[in-house]
Amino acid sequence: MEVTNVCEYEELAKQKLPKMVYDYYSAGAEDQWTLKENREAFSRILFRPRVLVDVTKIDMTTTVLGFKISIPIMIAPSAMQKMAHPDGELATARAAASAGTIMTLSSWATCSVEEVNATGPGIRFFQLYVYKDRNIVRQLVRRAEKAGYKAIALTVDTPRLGRREVDIKNKFRLPPNLTLKNFEDLDLGKMEKVNDSGLAAYVAGQVDQSLSWKDVQWLQTITSLPILCKGIMTAEDTRMAIEYGAAGIIVSNHGARQLDYSPATITCLEEVVKEANGRVPVFLDGGVRRGTDVFKAIALGASGIFIGRPVLYGLAVDGEAGIKNVLKMLRNELEMTMALSGCTSLEDITRDRVLTESDKIRRSISRL
Repeated sequence: MEVTNVCEYEELAKQKLPKMVYDYYSAGAEDQWTLKENREAFSRILFRPRVLVDVTKIDMTTTVLGFKISIPIMIAPSAMQKMAHPDGELATARAAASAGTIMTLSSWATCSVEEVNATGPGIRFFQLYVYKDRNIVRQLVRRAEKAGYKAIALTVDTPRLGRREVDIKNKFRLPPNLTLKNFEDLDLGKMEKVNDSGLAAYVAGQVDQSLSWKDVQWLQTITSLPILCKGIMTAEDTRMAIEYGAAGIIVSNHGARQLDYSPATITCLEEVVKEANGRVPVFLDGGVRRGTDVFKAIALGASGIFIGRPVLYGLAVDGEAGIKNVLKMLRNELEMTMALSGCTSLEDITRDRVLTESDKIRRSISRL
């Protein structure tokens, strides 16, 4: 089967992966309403294309935290990638570097920060969960700095793990041949076999539920790296993140894996962008499967987007080559969308290029 779009990788991955692994990667929390809504919300945003624009040359380059990347499409942190392919995060790092974009390594990776760094040059961020033992956090951050990572993506929406019912049914745990590599030397790299989700038990035992805004400031005392707050969805929390020193915000609902019936991230984006008001960059994570989705996010104020599941599915199907193809397809679709909308650079993708549900309501009211 010739793969012609990113979504087709999911079905191929489902056929290839063990059920427990596919379910872990693909599922959302509880009723999975937010999981569906993350995708469907994009379909309610329409284009307002402009014509008779010379689109012979289209520039998709941008800058993130001072680092130039070839496309505004970056790789989100996804845990335990060796469950998808023996090369795991190493393949992801190589594919991201080849595409000239940023990879974010999960704390719960099956390759260590040092192993990923050893794949060669590349711009990499490190995603951080704050453990109850703060010495563990200090060690992790120090290792990421030493290995050349350029930012910390602090996950702020996981004081507890969301109720992922498929993981409970499958009694999910990390396969015995794999470890959470960054914690291997700390005897925290394995998950115990339990009667429900092994990951949920691991999180309950290790992750600090008392995490608060003060800890964003504390992190700044142990690292000089910029800190992105990942998991912000409201103006109120945007205000707090900036007040406490965040260098950027990732609008995210954790791939719909935490609080079900929270809104799709694309519907929260404008609220966050408006509150940030240019003081820090705002990025979008969640539901992106098409270049058209990337365009819509940029039009609503995102400085770039992160993709998670598409990378995992590409990795499962064809390793590094699969991820490269995912990034290539999204790049080509974004370029086509820009050309057909009359945009030759990302700066041309302005708010007036899209029509949201709120816009439609306002237009209807104005006609009364």
